[in-house]
Amino acid sequence: MNRGLTARGRATRDRIIAAAALLIREKGVAETTLDDVRAATATSKSQLFHYFAEGRSDILAAVAEYEAGQVLEAQQPFLGDLSAWESWQEWRQAVLNHYTELGQKCPLGSLTAELGKSSPQARAIVCSLYDEWEAALVRGVEAVTSDGPEEARDRARSILAAVQGGVVMLQATGRTEYLEAALYAATNSLRPVSVGAA
Repeated sequence: MNRGLTARGRATRDRIIAAAALLIREKGVAETTLDDVRAATATSKSQLFHYFAEGRSDILAAVAEYEAGQVLEAQQPFLGDLSAWESWQEWRQAVLNHYTELGQKCPLGSLTAELGKSSPQARAIVCSLYDEWEAALVRGVEAVTSDGPEEARDRARSILAAVQGGVVMLQATGRTEYLEAALYAATNSLRPVSVGAA
């Protein structure tokens, strides 16, 4: 999508996407208009359509892709190497720290509650995010357990559901305790028997 853009053009497009993402986190998809995006980025209507020819649908898809990248990036480098219980602990703490810092304005909540429903293209991006995230967790589960492929997949999905459920409750209440409890419950079964409680 950035093909043919100059470095300045890419920077402008990226700035519009980041601003639109923040607006959607704050106001929701339905309440965020193109005029809001234009005002937040000081761009003209023609400039906006230069970068997003299909208007709103293009912006929503671009924001979904941006937010998906933010979700995965926030978990690195830990998500990329969950080959030991210690790395699982570091990953878990990184997730907790990230969502505690963001509070109710997190990209994951925006993706699943808002952007994933906005268009088939955005939904495909959200599905791709969860597939990539699940695959990384499956590799980690397989590295620290004797689970077969189906068991590892199911365990990875329960961890994903724990993160998502905790984030939804964080958005509703402003409390991180639910996310923390869900993450600990979902990951503690990965701890080696010889290792004490974390």
